[in-house]
Amino acid sequence: MAELLRTHPLEAWSTALERLPDTVGITVEPFVAMAVVRLGAVGAASEALGAGLPTTPNTWVPAGSGRAVWLGPDEWLLSSTTDTPEELEARIRAAVVPLGGSVTDVSAQRIGLRLTGERVRDVLAKGCSIDLHPRVFGRGSSAQTLLGQAGVVLMALSDAGDDFVVLVRSSFAGYLADWLLDAALEFTPTHDS
Repeated sequence: MAELLRTHPLEAWSTALERLPDTVGITVEPFVAMAVVRLGAVGAASEALGAGLPTTPNTWVPAGSGRAVWLGPDEWLLSSTTDTPEELEARIRAAVVPLGGSVTDVSAQRIGLRLTGERVRDVLAKGCSIDLHPRVFGRGSSAQTLLGQAGVVLMALSDAGDDFVVLVRSSFAGYLADWLLDAALEFTPTHDS
């Protein structure tokens, strides 16, 4: 049986994204394993997982080689850049099932886009209704929100407001890439022919 090749939903957009100026950089993040955890006993789970789960709403924390993102009072999104989806799910399952929790592999559900540059907040503000000022939405902040009418998980990676990760459902990735490219046009220098 032939092995299926993994292709990225935004391969067709890579050239257009690479042409953006440094003031609004958009890069596609590599595939990562992701799992959603549902659990009531956070303290015991954090100990079993070897990484603290954030308990403050709308935050994320580094967790091993990935991130742990607060999605709700008893729900988190965990990612790993080193585990396969099967390894991540098995590791989390071993930690949370004995505590009455559950885990679901959602690796194929979302992809990540890294948005960087001094004008990236301006681009995001065109289609996002949350306050992205660094005093309000600094490093460690996250939100489930709409960006250009696509549901996303938005994470701030810096306190300067110039580095974000957007997780979007794979089926909406092309739409969001087109939207971001259009929103960034204002900040792209024009070239006279």
